Amino acid sequence: MMSVALASFSTASTARSEPLRVMVVDDSVVIRGLISRWVSSEPDMIVAASLRTGLEAVNQLERVNPDVAVLDIEMPELDGISALPKLLAKKRNLVIIMASTLTRRNAEISFKALSLGASDYIPKPETTREPQAADIFRHDLIQKIRHLGARARRGAPSIPSPPPGPSHAPARDKPRESFARSAHPAAAQPSPVRRSFSPHAPRVLLIGSSTGGPQALMALVTELGPVIDRFPVLITQHMPPTFTTILAEHLARSSRRPAHEAIDGEMVKPGTIYLAPGGRHMRVVRHGGDATIALDDGPPVNFCKPAVDPLFTSAIDVWQGGILAVVLTGMGSDGMRGGKDIVAAGGSMIAQDEATSVVWGMPGAAANAGICAAILPLNQIAPKLVRLFAGDRS
Repeated sequence: MMSVALASFSTASTARSEPLRVMVVDDSVVIRGLISRWVSSEPDMIVAASLRTGLEAVNQLERVNPDVAVLDIEMPELDGISALPKLLAKKRNLVIIMASTLTRRNAEISFKALSLGASDYIPKPETTREPQAADIFRHDLIQKIRHLGARARRGAPSIPSPPPGPSHAPARDKPRESFARSAHPAAAQPSPVRRSFSPHAPRVLLIGSSTGGPQALMALVTELGPVIDRFPVLITQHMPPTFTTILAEHLARSSRRPAHEAIDGEMVKPGTIYLAPGGRHMRVVRHGGDATIALDDGPPVNFCKPAVDPLFTSAIDVWQGGILAVVLTGMGSDGMRGGKDIVAAGGSMIAQDEATSVVWGMPGAAANAGICAAILPLNQIAPKLVRLFAGDRS
């Protein structure tokens, strides 16, 4: 019976013209109603089911046959983190987006969910009565459903999350195994124009990421020790407050190097990873002869706060042509305009390739703009960076 059900899932997922089937699982009738209305108003998706508990989701999965599940964390009978592996055991390519309120506990659970196979997470607004908060939640959720659901239907492999800390070292090669098996769907398409790497020696590493970024970042920093020890590393990941606090802790464990949310006015030094705090843009400014952090509470840039472009552009005044920037997986085009400025100033750009990106929006925008010196699978980026910071210019 299970093989028949799985076969029907496979058949349904190949129907490119059919709308995405979305299963909404939340014990709040208000949230269920909001999400269901939003999904129903989109021409390329439908509500396949609106359910109250994780147990209902597990029991009805074969009947509902969703492409995407929006799964609340806190529910009666069976909570989201417990339902997650049961759902994936029944349908391996199901896209699961975890939804949670902005608490430290739920942020930690969301990161655990990513390591267990969830595709992404989304923070629920503290109240749906504030129009701006509800609009941002709606925009982000619909975009995640659309892009992640479309990728799953194309049959692109999901990218496994690295372990949250060095105590799980034997699992560190998992991403490599996944990439080695990848079909590289973009291989037959014309390659974007690549530039030469800058002749200037890099003096700082800047990284921008969004959807799929936490997993990619943890895999990347695991192998960046030689770079972090000698050069400052600044990261902007699209992520809300509290979540960035947890991410910084995970990055510190994965890299075995100091990592923290950047503090306004602090000096930027080698040996440390600086992460843009949720809800604030991170820029870099000169203070005397030193580079210092400047946090910006201005409006969103590219619909994001923090955004990558403010970091990339501001760094030029400090390091000029000595910037090496990387754009990892993520929706949208954030980082592309700042990347153009970096390259125009004499720096270099690297983008993650399509096959290993959860969403090839941000890196794809940079690659297609012709500003990248390399477009690489995730597992090849860290070795390349180590060589470049050691003096290789090829």
